Amino acid sequence: MKLLLTAALCAGTLGLMAPVQAEAGAIERACRQSDRNAATPSLCNCIQKVANRSLTRSERKTVSKWFGDPHQAQVVRQSSNRSDEALWERYKLFGDRAARTCG
Repeated sequence: MKLLLTAALCAGTLGLMAPVQAEAGAIERACRQSDRNAATPSLCNCIQKVANRSLTRSERKTVSKWFGDPHQAQVVRQSSNRSDEALWERYKLFGDRAARTCG
């Protein structure tokens, strides 16, 4: 879980230095705009591609907000709401895939 959140959240430091393309998805934009040193445009793009295959558009929008407010990820993780539990399980799978694919 830490690796997933770290990979996802670490993927966006260069957001202020690299222009965000209009076609970039919510995850990629959030990644590029995040305050992480490990972020590169190619890593953010890779994470977005994995997200496109792993999460619905609505889930990607929700998850993208976690880049700016990681506490919200913990709120969902600890929730007993069935839809939050399902989102968290899909998010974990997404993170595992992103870590394997984007390294």
